[in-house]
Order: sequence, then structure tokens, then C-alpha cells
Amino acid sequence: MVSTSSPAEVKEQETSPSGEGMRTVRSIMRLLLMVVFVGYMMIWIIMPTNTYYLKWFPHIHKKTDSTYFGQEGADILIYTFPILFTATMGCLLLHMGNKNVDINNQSRAKKSYRASWNRPALVKGPLGIVSWIELSFLVMFIALFVWSISSYLHDMFAYATLEAAAKKEHVWENKLGSVALTLGIVGNIGLAFLFFPVSRCSSILQIIGLTSEASIKYHIWLGHLVMTLFTAHGLCYVVYWGSTNQISEMLKWNKVGVSNVAGEVALLAGLAMWAMSIPRIRRKTFELFLYTHHLYIVFLVFFVFHVGFSYACIMLPGFYLFLIDRFLRFLQSQRRIRLVSARVLPCEAVELNFSKSPGLNYSPTSMVFVNVPGISKLQWHPFSVTSSSKFDHDKLSVVIKSDGNWSQKLYQELSSSQPADCREFSVEGPYGPASSNMLRHDTIVMVSGGSGITPLISVIRELLFEANNLGGKAPKILLISVFRKTLDLTMLDLILPVSGTNLDISRLQLQIEAYVTREKEPMSESYKPLQTIWFKPNPSDAPVSAILGQNSWLWLGMIISSSFVIFLVLMGILTRYYIYPIDHNSSMIYSDSARSALNMLFLCVSIATTATAVFLWNKKQTLKEMGQIQVLDTPTPTTASPSGRFAVAEQELESLPHRSFVESTTVYYDRRPDLKRILSEREGSSIGVLVSGPRKMRQEVAAICSSGLANNLHYHSLSFSW
Repeated sequence: MVSTSSPAEVKEQETSPSGEGMRTVRSIMRLLLMVVFVGYMMIWIIMPTNTYYLKWFPHIHKKTDSTYFGQEGADILIYTFPILFTATMGCLLLHMGNKNVDINNQSRAKKSYRASWNRPALVKGPLGIVSWIELSFLVMFIALFVWSISSYLHDMFAYATLEAAAKKEHVWENKLGSVALTLGIVGNIGLAFLFFPVSRCSSILQIIGLTSEASIKYHIWLGHLVMTLFTAHGLCYVVYWGSTNQISEMLKWNKVGVSNVAGEVALLAGLAMWAMSIPRIRRKTFELFLYTHHLYIVFLVFFVFHVGFSYACIMLPGFYLFLIDRFLRFLQSQRRIRLVSARVLPCEAVELNFSKSPGLNYSPTSMVFVNVPGISKLQWHPFSVTSSSKFDHDKLSVVIKSDGNWSQKLYQELSSSQPADCREFSVEGPYGPASSNMLRHDTIVMVSGGSGITPLISVIRELLFEANNLGGKAPKILLISVFRKTLDLTMLDLILPVSGTNLDISRLQLQIEAYVTREKEPMSESYKPLQTIWFKPNPSDAPVSAILGQNSWLWLGMIISSSFVIFLVLMGILTRYYIYPIDHNSSMIYSDSARSALNMLFLCVSIATTATAVFLWNKKQTLKEMGQIQVLDTPTPTTASPSGRFAVAEQELESLPHRSFVESTTVYYDRRPDLKRILSEREGSSIGVLVSGPRKMRQEVAAICSSGLANNLHYHSLSFSW
């Protein structure tokens, strides 16, 4: 959540005894999380060694073996519990608002130290723009990957000759089997981390300063790595079975142990997803990529059948958190959201203004996912939020550029002479960073390309609010926007909301430079003016609200912890009173597939029950607080529709309430900005550089900031969707 406390209030809270106590508690929690994290990493490091598998792991199994959890208890304790504990503690930290206080408490030296780690380390290449801290984690992951492969192969090859003689096979065949097994085991390293980046409300990502949108590239890299390893794992085993006359192994589904058929089904599902995720195919047929990606359900279910639930506990934590996040998003997506108004721009873009619960707070540069059932019931498209929860108390806005079948259909209907009558909309989110403290910079340079201006609009509105209400000196702002055509300049008319503002715009030192690259002079012919459409409310529609209320992080932590406890109780009852009387913890009698299926069922039931209960409770509390959806006043329409369900108003650009912004814009034609010169001329001890645009533009700015041109440049790359 975004804190709305003033600097004076924050300072008073920090100096109070309760503030000192809270800082002490947070410090203890961080230290505890650090200990858990180091311990969890040590497990990954020692896992490939014989010391772990032949001594430590059997000893832990012996100590934790019980009639309630069997041998799975040790795997849950070692692999699953540390991450779920970290996620729960992270939720508590975020609930206490530690990030806002930390930002105010940090010394300039600490800020400079953290900023140096966030500077771009790699600018060009297949990895895109990578900061020093990202590069550090990448190096550690590669080191773990190489260490695991070398350690497993070294230990397996040491006994290759003896095993080959015992099995009456060639040494190279035995080593090939060892390589196949190693590739499968190491593939689980990538699979264990694969789902963390795609959990949109992840406390783990937030406490390390990442968002799901910014870390989606890690999911892509890990996906390629996992499928490469698993494909090689399968091919090596096929060759091994063929050379040792065991090809019939491909058709075996063992009652106990590894089930080869299940692994083959999982691999086929993974290959289908992998093929559709090839960049060229994904860009041309995104819908096909989206639909085939739902095969992850088949992949994971049969993966668990293949290796057994006990071994699957290695990758369970990330998937467990993803399941909670996915189910909560499903619950939120069932609500129909009220569309208050829409602004149709002549550049084939439309701004949608949704009703918002006043209690919903979010940071600038957040994003939402929008679904229009009338166009497609299955397609959800991400869009950057242009509104500010501080500036726009009762509305949430997004801008959609007509680019693609889905967006073109929506624009055509809203721009027609008789717009569609109160279309149904569903919204997921918003998702974004935990906080955004732009006031720490003396100067802010914003660089956007095309529709990349949309997340910057939310930042400008936030800074305008803070300049008028927090009493501090607002930073100087230079907005550099690059467009292809003159018509695209109308995107600048969205800087202020459709209802205007009562804030003093002069307090915001904003300078706008716009560059039109494909035209040599202003467009002479007239074009259709900006059109505003106001919709009357539908009683069944609801405002956009936080899925878990105002204390979202606290409730999320409760869902993670309570659902896990319920799952353990159900699994304990199943093992003690059904499986143990049959198997007696031998893992040799009761079917592993049946055990895995029941555990997966209990896991889903635990998450669904807990999340639904918390969701319904918060929904009830939200309705009680709001009473009922208030009907917003609409302007007197110039053209009313026959049905009376909406009103249309047209405005010339010069008559917009933010005329001062339009007049302050300097427009350059048939040229691109000299970003190196512009950034080198900026004055200030701390200059924040925000970039939102095509990859080439982000790489250019990142290269300038990392070149040592000026030590006071702090690079921030924003992901945008439109």
C-alpha cells in the first residue's frame, strides 16, 4: 500500500517511542529473514553432495518420520516451509509500511550505495538491460547451476564402472544414464524459481524491490532453461533405453517410484508451451501463445505424478504462492466494474475512467489487466494506470492505443456516433511497486516513446499532488516525448484528468519537449476534436477495489499461513488414518500416484477455502463502508443518446482545463532528441531518469546513465502496456 502520511507525520512517528519499537521489530524480522534466506541457499549448495544425501538427509528423515506425515514431512520442512515462512513475514513487513519509513531514514550514503547497485551493468545483449544487483543474482544462479551439474556428475561417474559391470552394460551407457538423471535433477533448480516472477502480488518480490512486470524476463529465461534441460533429460533416457534394450521403459507407469509415462506427458505439454513462446510466433499469434500456456496445469500435474509429491516439494513453494495469487485474481475478475467515462482521442487512443473505491491506494507506474467480455471472454490485456490514487480519489484510468484486433474493436465502438451502451468490463489489479518516492530527486527527466507516456502521466499527477499538499519543494521535471505523428501529440492532453483539478499547477515546475519524427511541419488539416463520453451507472457494477481490502498484505499473509496449516492438517489425517495402516511409512505399498493426487487435491482445497473466506469477508466490509455506489455528477451533454445511457461531449484542445500544459510544450519536427546532451546539461545533486518506451530507447538512456557521464544520474526503466 502507498502511504499517505505527510513528512511531518512520518517524522513524528519515527521519533515517537512506538516508532522506535516498530523499527526494532522490523530490524529483528529482517535479521530473521536473512538467516532463513542464508540457510535456504546453503541447502541448495550442499544438495548435490554425498554428504547431504548419504548423511544429513537420512538423519533428518529419521528425526521427522511420523505416522502423520511420513517421509514427506522432511521434504516439506526442508524445501517448502522456509519460503512460505519468508513470504508470510514479508507480508507483515509490507503491512507495517517499512519501505516508506526506510526511505525517510536512509542516509544519503546509503541511498548512494543502493543507487549504485541499481545502475545498469549490461545494456545491450540477449538479457536486455541488467542492473548490477540483477547481474549479481544471475552470477550466483549460474554458479549454483554449474556447481550442481559438476558435483552430481563427479559423484555418479566415480561409480560408473562398478555399476556398469553390475548391470552388464557399457560404461558409456551407464554414464549416459547418469547424465540423463543429472539433467532432470538440475532442471528442478530452474523449476523451483520459475513461478516467483509471475506472482503479481508477491511479497517476496516486493521486499527485494522487484515487481512482477519488471521480473517477467526472469520467467522467460528460466522457462527456456528448464525446457532445454528437461528435453535433453528425456532424449538422453530414450537413447539410453534404446541402447540397453529397455525401450519398454517408456510405457511404464510404476505404482511406486518414478512414472515414465507421466514424465512423457508432462514433457509434451511443456514442449507445446515452449514452441508457442518463440518470440516470432508469440508476436504474430499471441492468442495461441496465451491459450497454450494454460497447459502448465497439465505439465505440473503430470510432473508431480512423474517424480512423486515428496520430491515435488522442491518446486512446491513458488507454485504454492502462484496458486494463491492466481486464485485471488480469479475471484477479483468475476466482478463487473463500472465505467464512468471515456475520452476518445483523434490519435486512435481512448482513455477509460473506472469508478474506484476511495480506500484503494497504489503507486504510480502500476498496471491493471482489463477484460471486455463483449469482445472476448478469455482475453485479458495489461494497461498502465495513468491516474494517481492520491490525485484521483474515486477514479482509476487507463489509456488504450488502437493496435491489434481487440483494441481496434474497442476503439471503433467508443468512437462511433452511437457508442456502445455501458459495456461490461472486468479489472484485475492494480499491480505495481510497493512505493514510489520521487521527491528524493532534485530533478526528474522523463523520456517516453509513443504510448510509453502513459505510466509517466501517473507520476506527474502524483508529483502535482505532493507539490500542493506535502509542503516540500517539488523537483524540476523535464518530459521528453517522442511521437511519430502530430496527432499523437494529443496524448499530452491526458496529463490531467477529464474533470480537471483544483490544485495549483504552477507549483509543478514542468517543462515538456515533444519530438515528431515522421512529419516536417504541423498538420494543417483539421481533425476530429477530443470526445468525452459519460456513462450512467449500472446498479450491478462495482468500483475497482483492493481484492483483500485496505490491509491486503496482512490478509495475504494470513491466507498463506492458514492455508498451509490446513493443508498440513488434511495431509496428516490422510496419512495417519488411511495411508499409514496400509503402507506403514515404507513407501513401497501404497500408490505414489494416488498419494500425489490426494495431496494436490488437499492443497487446492486449502487454498481455495481460505482465499474465498478472506475474499468474501473483505467484500462484505467494503460494501459496508461504501454503503452503495454513489452516482457521480455528469456534465450537461451536448449530444444525448436515444437510450439516455450515456452522454457525449466534444472539446477543442484549446478549451481543455489544462491549457497551461499544452502551451508549455515545445514541439520539434523531423528530429529526435539528443538525449546525451540533454542529460549532461541537467543540474542537481540527484537526477532521476525515468524511461518508458521501446527497447532501443531504454538501452540508449541506460548506456548514457552507466557511461559515467554524470554520477548524479539515477536510471529507472518503466514497463508500460497499452
